[in-house]
Amino acid sequence: MVLSILALLGALAGPAPQDGEALIRQMHDRYAGKWYRTLTFVQKTTHEDGSIETWYEALQFPGLLRIDIAPIDSSNVLLFRHDSIYVIRGGQNRPARPLVHPLMVLGFDVYFDPPETTIGKLKGLGFDLSTMREDTWQGRPVYVVGAAAGDTTSNQFWVDKERLVFVRSLQPGQGGAIMETQFNKYQRLGEGWVSPEVLFYRNGVIVTREEYSDMRGDVPLPASLFDTKYAQPEWVTKPAMR
Repeated sequence: MVLSILALLGALAGPAPQDGEALIRQMHDRYAGKWYRTLTFVQKTTHEDGSIETWYEALQFPGLLRIDIAPIDSSNVLLFRHDSIYVIRGGQNRPARPLVHPLMVLGFDVYFDPPETTIGKLKGLGFDLSTMREDTWQGRPVYVVGAAAGDTTSNQFWVDKERLVFVRSLQPGQGGAIMETQFNKYQRLGEGWVSPEVLFYRNGVIVTREEYSDMRGDVPLPASLFDTKYAQPEWVTKPAMR
């Protein structure tokens, strides 16, 4: 019965994409105009050494992410703005560095940016969009873009076949390490989805665990929140954000 339902849903979704570019277009078309435009949550960040931090995060799509690291009065902020990252320490803004954040691209911006923009960014990150296959991940059918079966070293991303959401990536890191990211335990948020657990691995060993709570979609956010000169973190204490 479950398999027949999944088959029906697949048929309703249209023909299967033939490559990564077609998959990106399907992902965009499935949720364009439906996905929440902003997201806020509190994040418990557990590091490899067992240390734990609390991060307060706000996102506005496409391309904007602000992270306030507790204690919030320290004014320690990470700000991602349209393929650049700004690091603010003690309220002091350091020079921007270029950075295309693959998790922003695949997890969120894919539903907002024109498909050609997303395709261009993914190619620039080294993903071979001409290579795609089907597989299974955590008991669910997925598309795997960028690697043939058995290849665990090439740049690749995995997308849930039914939900059309990003679930896993593998990318080469420094010193030949293989870096893996997992978006787990998806749950509905409005007409979109959110993954409240994100795991990061190096060579198969977990190095960071992120756990989200108090997840809210379409929260009104002030434009100043993503201003590189704005280092005041009081936004996380406002009632609308709690």
